[in-house]
Amino acid sequence: MIKSGSKVTLHYKLTVDEQVVDSSAGRDPLSYVHGENQIVPGLEEALEGLGAGDKKTAVIPPEKAYGPVNEEAIHKVPREAFKDAAAVNVGDVVTGSAAGQQFEARVAEIGAGEITIDLNHPLAGKTLHFEVEVVGVEG
Repeated sequence: MIKSGSKVTLHYKLTVDEQVVDSSAGRDPLSYVHGENQIVPGLEEALEGLGAGDKKTAVIPPEKAYGPVNEEAIHKVPREAFKDAAAVNVGDVVTGSAAGQQFEARVAEIGAGEITIDLNHPLAGKTLHFEVEVVGVEG
């Protein structure tokens, strides 16, 4: 049975807004240590007590996944701050640094004089739908 400290292997399919966004199909199963915050908290809660061979569907709200969208993580940046602003498209992931910190952001909007970037996790504010099959549990 899955409990804190268990090494768990599982196959999964993650659906968001009725679109499959990640899956272990055709790959090795995902391995993690239960209780060490290696997967989103809501999924960890849903897997507690399951054993090898068990299957489960879990719906994880944003608060127990990647959190709500943080409006303070959305910034308007002058177009001049981009090396090649003309090549930037909405949805692109851009990298940069600010105050000595590296960051990765998604381009949310492109205006005449500025580009809006979103530093939130791409799945922030989203409800996650998991289909899981536990392959193995050790410990």
